[in-house]
Amino acid sequence: MTTREKPQNLWMGRWGFVLAATGSAVGLGNIWKFPYMTGEYGGGAFVLVYLLCIAAIGIPIMMVEIGYGRRGRGSPIDAIRRVARESGQGAGWSLIGWMAMLCGFMILSFYVVVAGWSVSYLWKTVTGGLSADTVDGMAAIFGANNANPWNLGFWSTLVTVVTMVIVGKGVQEGIEKSVRWMMPGMVIMLGIMIVYAMFSGGFGQALDFLFGFEIGKLSSAGLLAAMGHAFFTLSLASGAILTYGSYLPDGKSIARTTFTVAICDTLVALMAGLAIFPVIFANGLDPASGPGLIFMSLPLAFEQMPLGTLLEAIFFIMLTMAALTSAISMIEATVAWLNESKGISRVKAAWGTGIVLWIVSTLAMLSFNVGADWTLVGKNVFGWLDYLTSRWMMPLGGLGMAILAGFVLRDDIFRSELGLSRTQHALWLFMIRYVSPLGIVVIFIDALGVMTLDMGRQWPWLLAALVVLTVIGELFSPRLRKQLAG
Repeated sequence: MTTREKPQNLWMGRWGFVLAATGSAVGLGNIWKFPYMTGEYGGGAFVLVYLLCIAAIGIPIMMVEIGYGRRGRGSPIDAIRRVARESGQGAGWSLIGWMAMLCGFMILSFYVVVAGWSVSYLWKTVTGGLSADTVDGMAAIFGANNANPWNLGFWSTLVTVVTMVIVGKGVQEGIEKSVRWMMPGMVIMLGIMIVYAMFSGGFGQALDFLFGFEIGKLSSAGLLAAMGHAFFTLSLASGAILTYGSYLPDGKSIARTTFTVAICDTLVALMAGLAIFPVIFANGLDPASGPGLIFMSLPLAFEQMPLGTLLEAIFFIMLTMAALTSAISMIEATVAWLNESKGISRVKAAWGTGIVLWIVSTLAMLSFNVGADWTLVGKNVFGWLDYLTSRWMMPLGGLGMAILAGFVLRDDIFRSELGLSRTQHALWLFMIRYVSPLGIVVIFIDALGVMTLDMGRQWPWLLAALVVLTVIGELFSPRLRKQLAG
């Protein structure tokens, strides 16, 4: 066994990691995307499948990422290379780390544009610029906001600058101190909105919508969407969780920490639903209004409510903080690699990365105005960044990490790192070898449009595939070969 790498940075405590990782996972995905996806795919049926997928796919792979990070003590590239080398494997496995780090950077390149929407809407709320009587009127405001490159560019640049200032200060002084107040602040503001929503007149309807499971509403598309969102909402395969895991002190339980992050992430998503849907129902709006739910339907509802401007300001402050906590995590992998592997100071690494990020994000921002016609195969820059990361890089990265951990590495590496009981480790190994990869492959096939999947009809075939994969995997796994030979 090679000598373990000594950590260059550590969280001040387990909760520093929990808050940072939860902030990375929550982001705009749980406050912006989760509510409108729940609305589109049938409410409680979608929520139930989402929770099951978090348990079956998200938690096992998050444990793997944190394990890689703490065992390898470095950026995704260095950590995976070191862990692979410990098992006598070549440096080629570090390509998974390269893809994860690049994926996080590319996601952030268009993410800061979306985060810029949130900040600009906060400004419009304060200055009275969000005044309209209809959803079409709000849509016109949203369109005008994007049509002006100077306006949209200013807000996305502001997000980039604030992110680099925080990351440049370091793990403890910058990231940990910022999330220690941003995450609790976000939860408190969500709590305030939920209390208000309880008296809005639509709270009971929202409860039924979120938690009332009706099997007839569980469509095949909704099931696949729940699987995909469960994987992506935890910031998996983008370098963020792995890098944060490299700062986790020895002796802290990876399993308990992972479950805590997953539970906190899910609770914030459900709290967002309880804050948003009562307002939507109380004002007779459509919960299935898609991505426009947050930037069009919800502002219109706020406009029609008592204390609506105050609640609207609270909401967009919360959304901005969620965006920042995710932005910080997605750039940390690149900054850590430059700092630890190339010897560049953290401040220079942060601002150098920030300049490149600003250039790429500006191209993504221009996709909504002067660069809307700059297309390749029908996609603009924003569309390509989204397509390549969500449909290719994240699924392939997650699949590669699962296969490496489940079949290639020595079994004792994760056995000692995770610290699970024999039964718990056997269950984790089964999930990471067969259940999680099969789920990722199903998501991958559906996202690429290679074939049309109908989960309602094809689940027996998927179950059969799981059995076959398990038999083949166990027959050819190194551990079983060793037992047969001995």
